[in-house]
Amino acid sequence: MAASHPTRAMAEHNLQHTISLLIRTPAALDALLRDLPESWTARNEGESTWSAFDVVGHLVYCERVNWMPRVRQFAKSEAFKRFDRRGHLQEVEGKSIGQLLDEFSRLRSENLDQLRALNLQPDDLRMRAEHPVLGMVTLSELLSTWAAHDLTHMHQISRVMAHQYRDAVGPFIRNLGVLKCAGHSSP
Repeated sequence: MAASHPTRAMAEHNLQHTISLLIRTPAALDALLRDLPESWTARNEGESTWSAFDVVGHLVYCERVNWMPRVRQFAKSEAFKRFDRRGHLQEVEGKSIGQLLDEFSRLRSENLDQLRALNLQPDDLRMRAEHPVLGMVTLSELLSTWAAHDLTHMHQISRVMAHQYRDAVGPFIRNLGVLKCAGHSSP
């Protein structure tokens, strides 16, 4: 019997599926980035864009000040504070990519332990909070966004790294979709 291949997006958030993705991001980034020459990790796509190093710093910053602090705000019915998308700039000062990867892995593990400890139930996922730009959001939407945010930045890192060979690939560029994508680098 052939395996089923769903082609539609998941209509509802599934917390266990979200956690299963969030667990994997640190290891995936570690496998891709650790011990690479800086020519891969420190270069960006041009003015006002991020390098792979910047993106990992951003992910560290999000683990520290965004995801779990906001999850806890739902229970308190507190409005979210505005998120500083450039807050990672202080996170990266004086650190190596390896240090950032280690910190990201540690913080993600701690945050997922805290998330599991909340023992969230379906009713909890419907809790609402006020986002400073988007208005009312649910906990389910925030948790879904956490997973999609990881995937967005993994895509961004792949694109930024591929950009380093933009000219070197010559006419093959027409077959490389990663070199045609133009989104997600700007804060």
